[in-house]
Amino acid sequence: MSEPGRVEGGRSAQLKHTGLRPGWTTGACATAAATAAYTALLGGDFPDPVTITLPGGRTPAFALAVEELAGGSATAGVVKDAGDDPDVTHGALVRATVRLLPAGAGVVFRAGPGVGTVTRAGLPLAVGEPAINPVPRRMMREHIAAVAARFGAAGDVEITVGVDRGEELARSTWNPRLGILGGLSILGTTGIVVPYSCSAWIDSIRRGVDVARAAGRTHLAGCTGATSERTAAAVYGLPQDALLDMGDFAGAVLKYVRRHPVPRLTLCGGFAKLSKLAAGHLDLHSARSQVDLAHLAGLARAAGGDEELAAGITAGTTALGALQLALAAGVPLGDQVAVAARDQARSVLRGSPVAVDVLCVDRAGAVVGRSDPESGIPVRAG
Repeated sequence: MSEPGRVEGGRSAQLKHTGLRPGWTTGACATAAATAAYTALLGGDFPDPVTITLPGGRTPAFALAVEELAGGSATAGVVKDAGDDPDVTHGALVRATVRLLPAGAGVVFRAGPGVGTVTRAGLPLAVGEPAINPVPRRMMREHIAAVAARFGAAGDVEITVGVDRGEELARSTWNPRLGILGGLSILGTTGIVVPYSCSAWIDSIRRGVDVARAAGRTHLAGCTGATSERTAAAVYGLPQDALLDMGDFAGAVLKYVRRHPVPRLTLCGGFAKLSKLAAGHLDLHSARSQVDLAHLAGLARAAGGDEELAAGITAGTTALGALQLALAAGVPLGDQVAVAARDQARSVLRGSPVAVDVLCVDRAGAVVGRSDPESGIPVRAG
């Protein structure tokens, strides 16, 4: 996925508490590079380091890794530091080339090598535009205007943003699925990367829903991983842009679809993760929710299991063990978990006009539980 770009309140306290070092978004790096390039174009010298002002008022300084001044254009490059976040773009070289334009042209953005182009509707940028998001565009415009005022210039420029190896890095992001082709997106709403904030993943889920709706998709599937995604695609014949890489963020999918409904939503995932949803957890990550074996034992009873089975599940250690015990006893625990997860999903949807169903799969992708009967979807018998 691309870099996180959202910061919650209490940032300093949060980061001090976690001991994790924040970093800078690609949007902040592109703004710094564009500011340095335009300064050199007008004044002949690159400011190094170059200082910018972020939307929240912070004023970080960026060292330049590239300085090129030739004719009517200048290029500056900044190496992105994502701090302690496991960000695919950490260490990437973000370049900005600034070229003067005729008076009245304004600020025009171009996609250089490694920056993608929007090819599908549903994103906050028009089809054909470079994938430079609105806040980074605003930041660059504001800094270009400030440099222009300092030198008495008009501020009419073309900014071409590129990222070295960006097309390769983009294969590890949502961009291909969202129809952003040719490279990365230039992202960030605050300019700051908060380690492990998960905001970029959640934002990608939302953009995935937007793109699918714009394409006229009426059935989406939120999947916890690659295995469940393959199962959902095979079972329902869904195209790639109808598949949402939900990961652990079931709540994020449900809340966004509640506000932006589609006729049908399937949640498909591993039995253990969906057993957490069945117990009322909306964040399925192991660090933030645990499998409740007592709850699974109760669901086994509801599915017709006896007290011996319930006791065996409660005394166990894993959701997989619970499922195996139930399968051996002929008790459809997978179906019961799927139904309970569906009911939790309905409660989050709060009456939004979305028909929701749930598929539970095992590690091989076989369906081991479903909330609603579907012809042609056999549940594994054991």
